[in-house]
Amino acid sequence: MDKESKSLECKSDINSRTYLKTVSAFANFGNGEIRFGVSDDRQVNPIGNPEKACLDLENQINDSIRPHPDFSIKVNIDGTISLFVYKGLATPYLYQGQAYKRNDTSTIPVNDFEMRRLSLFGTNMNFEDLPCGVKNLRFDYLGQRMKKALGLDSFGLDELKTLNLYSDGTGYSNAGYLFADANDMAGLDIAVMTQGAEAFKKRRCLAGECLIRQFDEAFALFSEEYMVEKIRGKERRRVELVPAVAFREAIANAIVHRYYDIKANTKVVMSPNEIVISSPGGLYDGLSEEDFLKGRYSSLRNPNVAMVFHRLNLIEMFATGIRRINESYRDSATRPSFAVSDSSIAITLPVVRPLSLNANEAKVIAAMSPNRAYTRAQIEQAASLTKPTVIRTLNGLIAKGRIIKEGHDRVPLYILSR
Repeated sequence: MDKESKSLECKSDINSRTYLKTVSAFANFGNGEIRFGVSDDRQVNPIGNPEKACLDLENQINDSIRPHPDFSIKVNIDGTISLFVYKGLATPYLYQGQAYKRNDTSTIPVNDFEMRRLSLFGTNMNFEDLPCGVKNLRFDYLGQRMKKALGLDSFGLDELKTLNLYSDGTGYSNAGYLFADANDMAGLDIAVMTQGAEAFKKRRCLAGECLIRQFDEAFALFSEEYMVEKIRGKERRRVELVPAVAFREAIANAIVHRYYDIKANTKVVMSPNEIVISSPGGLYDGLSEEDFLKGRYSSLRNPNVAMVFHRLNLIEMFATGIRRINESYRDSATRPSFAVSDSSIAITLPVVRPLSLNANEAKVIAAMSPNRAYTRAQIEQAASLTKPTVIRTLNGLIAKGRIIKEGHDRVPLYILSR
C-alpha cells in the first residue's frame, strides 16, 4: 500500500467529511488522490456498498465545495475507493468558506498571501498584472537598454504599453513598477564574503532599483570576483572561476521567477568557494520539482517581466536555464546543486575544479553521444573494454557526476550528464 504523501491521502471510511478539506487543497494547488478504505496502520478495509459510497462522495463534494471542482471516482479491485481531484482554473475552491493546501501529508488552511494568489489565478491574473497605483515613474535605465538592444529612437508610453507595463485605463502595473528607476519593491541583496566567510568584503542591496539594472550590477560584481586573468606561459588568459553562463542563468531565473508580493529580498552570497542564490517563494503552481530540475518546460510566474528580459536577450523562453547551468559544469569535478521547498528555491554554484579522467573513463565518455541512453553491453562494445572494467568505470563516472544511471536495475541505462 502506498504511503501518504503530498498528493495522496488515505481514509478508513467516507463518514468523516474532513476529506473535503483535501479536496479543496488538490483543486487549488495540484492533482491528488484520496483513497477510502485504508486504515491508519495501512491495512485495507474494503468499503461496503461501493456504488452507494461513490454516489455519497459525489453529492458531498457538490454540496460542500464552491465552485465545483473537477474530480473522478474509481472502485479498486481491493475494495477501496479512489477519489481523484484535479487542479482547477476557477480558484479559490472553498470548503466552508476556507481554502486549503497540502503541507506534506497534512491539509492546512492557506494564509492571506496564498488566498490573494489563488484569487488572482482564478481571474487569470498575476501579481505583476495589478496596477501599482504610483504615477510619474521614470524609466531611464530600461529605456537606454531597450533603445540599444532593439535600435529604438525613443522609449515612452507606447513602448511601455507594448511590453504590458502600462495601460491607459489602470496606469502602471506592478511589472512596470519593477522596471522603474526607483520603486519600493524587494530585490537582490548581494554579500561578497572574505575567505572563510568571516566578514563582508562588499555588500550591495539593489532592492528598489530597475530589475535590469539589478541584473547588470549583479553580473558586474560577479565579473570582479570570479573572472580573473591568469598567465600561462607567455599567454594571459581570462579564466572563469564560476561559469559565467551559469551565474547569468541563475541570477536571471531568481529575478524573473520569484514572488514579488513577498517583501523579502533575494539573497546572493558570493564566497571564495561558491555562490548561493536564495529566492523567496517555491515553485510556480503546476511545476513539479522534477520538471524544474530537468528543465522540461517553463512555467512563468511573471510573464511580463520575463518578456522584457527576453526582449533584451537576457533569458531564453524555452526552459533551458537549468540545463544550461548543468551543462556549464560538464568538465568540472564540482556540480551545481538545487534546493527546492514550498517557501524558497536555492541554487549553489561552486567554483570549478578540474575533472580528472583516467584512460578507461576517457574511453567510455568518448564512446557515448549526448542525449542518448546506452546499456552496459553497448558501452562495452563501443569502448572495446571488458565487462568488469566497464562496470568499475561506470561506477566511477557516476560518482564524479559525469554519467547518470536510469531505468530498471536489471537493465539499467547510462546517459551522459548535461
